[in-house]
Amino acid sequence: MTPTEHLSEHGYAIVRGFLKPDEVAELLEALERVKKAAEPHHATWRDRNLLFEIITDPVLKQKVLLQAHWAAWIEPVLERHRRDKRYFDLLSPLLGRDIKHLTQQIHWKPPGAKFTYYRYHQDVRFREQPEVYKNLETSWITTGLALNRQDGENGALQLVPDSHKMGYLGLSSDGPIMTGEMRDAELRAKGIDPARVLQCELEPGDLLMWTLYTIHGSNPNRSADRDRLFMLNSYVRAADTPERGEWAFRDGVPVPLGEEPEICKYEQLRERPGPFYIEDDWTRDKPAA
Repeated sequence: MTPTEHLSEHGYAIVRGFLKPDEVAELLEALERVKKAAEPHHATWRDRNLLFEIITDPVLKQKVLLQAHWAAWIEPVLERHRRDKRYFDLLSPLLGRDIKHLTQQIHWKPPGAKFTYYRYHQDVRFREQPEVYKNLETSWITTGLALNRQDGENGALQLVPDSHKMGYLGLSSDGPIMTGEMRDAELRAKGIDPARVLQCELEPGDLLMWTLYTIHGSNPNRSADRDRLFMLNSYVRAADTPERGEWAFRDGVPVPLGEEPEICKYEQLRERPGPFYIEDDWTRDKPAA
């Protein structure tokens, strides 16, 4: 069974050794430059599609960079990587020859930090505009690239195989998905046995794929000294989302970023391009994890 066949049948697929060790090393160096670029900012900061999600962690008592969105705008290695032909070869059997790129995210899970978990959820929750996002069951694939060893200790991604066939279940819809650990009771309430949950242990260079309807989440990083470095890229069939996203491949040919960002997830891009800070701290007054 090919990875895309496995994705269609089970809602996820793992591609072992998608990148070589030297390519992983190059990306790790790029991530360090992204972290360096985020250092001057005291809080979450946006400039058009580029975003640094920064909080003051209540356990570490220091500033923490949790995510970076669309760092390809400031880091050439990431810009080249997002349109690597290996993505096209992997995705084109399902998405065709014209593919757009909707999300690019780097996720860090600093050891010892409080907010390093993601409650069980389905990504379709965040696609709120059916007039611009079509055929969500088949047109959208998220890839997650492991840039270090990922296991139960440092909070590897977990998912429920075959859950993409269950429709939208509304899991963790009562607030931010990073403000409470995963709850087995919530799965049971939807008729899902928690024993079905698969922990996706990954080595550096492995690639995980899932759909908008696949139930997934991750536990906190409980390791003593290991981050969890995970890079997400979400791709869509261009014909199904013609008004959103950056081109990744047009008729199979890689397309670099243009002079100005296109609207991806940030709908106010034209009216409020930035740069600006987002001072609303979603971590305040939350119960201990």
